[in-house]
Order: sequence, then C-alpha cells, then structure tokens
Amino acid sequence: DVQLQASGGGLVQAGGSLRLSCRHRGLPYDDWAILWYRQGPGMEREGLACIVGIDGSTHLIESVKGRFTISKTGAKNTVFLTMKNLKPDDTAVYYCAADHRVSPSCDTEVDDYPYWGQGTEVTVSS
Repeated sequence: DVQLQASGGGLVQAGGSLRLSCRHRGLPYDDWAILWYRQGPGMEREGLACIVGIDGSTHLIESVKGRFTISKTGAKNTVFLTMKNLKPDDTAVYYCAADHRVSPSCDTEVDDYPYWGQGTEVTVSS
C-alpha cells in the first residue's frame, strides 16, 4: 500500500522561500519516480518537478527552473521541493504523486503517476 504525505506549506511573502516535504511509504526500494504538482484556484493541475529513485535524476518544467529544486533523501524516504523567490502566482495546493518506475528519467505529466497524496497549501502574499 503506497502512502504519500505532503507537508511544509504555509503563508509566505513574495520573494520568500519554502521547502515542501513528501514522505512516502510502500514504494519499491529505488524503483520509483515522484512528481510534485500543484493546483491553483480555478486552475488545472500543473506538474512541476519529478525525481527518480534509482539515481536521483530530475526534470523540472521551464517556468520553475532556477527557482524550484527537487531532491530526495534515502534514509527517511522523503522528497523535497525547495522553492525560492516565490511569487503570488505560485499560490496553490501542492501535491506529490508517485509511480513504480525502473528508469533513469521521469516526466511531469500528472496522469502518469497513479499514487497521490493529500496536498499542502502554499499562499504567497504580494
């Protein structure tokens, strides 16, 4: 049974930073990929960044490169999304999702990840 729990959201001023955490359980040792995505008010889901367990390869969408970083720890089964220089447009509920995957690459299509967790809300004030 795969479980994902996102945390770390909150209220931050524009220009500030946050680090979100995704704690995962039930995934094969390194044979997984995890995606961070978000859904803003009245918006479609938007895949942001993914990472693969086997070697830590990452992929980020162009619009967040330079501001967002995705990383993982092995021992605590946690994937982080570090967000800097936050903007009001980043206001959204942020989720992590997972897939069983034996591949050194990943993609940011939300529908490619069948395991979803509850989100964490990020509000960026201007």
